[in-house]
Amino acid sequence: MAAADKSDAIVLAVGERTVRISNPDRVYFSARGETKLDLARYYISVGDGIVRALRERPCMLHRFPKGVDGKKVHQKRLPPGAPEWLQTVRVTFPRYGRHADELCVTELASVIWAVQMSTVEFHPWNSRRADVEHPDEWRIDLDPMPDASLAGVRRVAHVAQEVLDELGAVGWPKTSGGSGIHIYVRITPRWSFGDVRRAALAFAREVERRVPAEATTTWWRKDREPDKVFVDYNQNARDHTIASAYSVRGVVDGTVSAPITWDEIDDVQPRELTIATMPARFAALGDLHAGIDDAVFSLEPLLDWADRDQRAGEAVPPEPDSDESPAE
Repeated sequence: MAAADKSDAIVLAVGERTVRISNPDRVYFSARGETKLDLARYYISVGDGIVRALRERPCMLHRFPKGVDGKKVHQKRLPPGAPEWLQTVRVTFPRYGRHADELCVTELASVIWAVQMSTVEFHPWNSRRADVEHPDEWRIDLDPMPDASLAGVRRVAHVAQEVLDELGAVGWPKTSGGSGIHIYVRITPRWSFGDVRRAALAFAREVERRVPAEATTTWWRKDREPDKVFVDYNQNARDHTIASAYSVRGVVDGTVSAPITWDEIDDVQPRELTIATMPARFAALGDLHAGIDDAVFSLEPLLDWADRDQRAGEAVPPEPDSDESPAE
């Protein structure tokens, strides 16, 4: 239920809480005219899914105070004046000798509060607050170069699925909200970020070996062939984040990073999965990632592959610069 207060704001009932949405009629997505209130209602419509995707994880917020045609703000630290009921998790940035208390979603109201703060995109860590330094999620990011086709991304996704099946790992695919595909795998939180990245690189190299005309693990972007799909293992480095499942992207047509089934890989049209279409899809299908926490994989086979590759002379590239910032 929504009610107007004495200003132009709207008060939304979210579970047992109420969240005030100021400037509800501000247009956030200019392609169709969806507003800040439409964005809040979208996240309510996929509530179980977005909370599952973010639960207990440090979360960086991508805020667009004037809508997605305006400037983007990366928000790590919870601002002063946040409600007392919001949960946080402290993460450290050793390079700067600093820390941040980041939003830690435990309920839907905290997502809607973030929307009130002009958040469009949610970028969680791949670890949880109980043990921030040991990831429980391995992320496979199929990132097409500018001349790569959607058909090529689909073919690389099928090869990734083939390798996962051989490993006995369960992959949970989703669109990126752009032109790529993400695949998440739950893992035992035993290993450091560096080990998870090594394992991810070994997997990426295996995919590249099987489909070298389509996939690449080339380190420098300038050296990658423009029609290939980069199997981006770097998304597993510490403090590197990508948009969560059900996160809206900061583009004018309001696309969503949407969970899909493996059977949909060849037919899905990512640009059709938007804040306008996802509520009905979610109502019909539910959360396609609902079982993700029940399928946990051990990285040991991939770490064996990584050791094999290093013995063969394939070096591990240096870790990329962190997403950390001392100012945000």
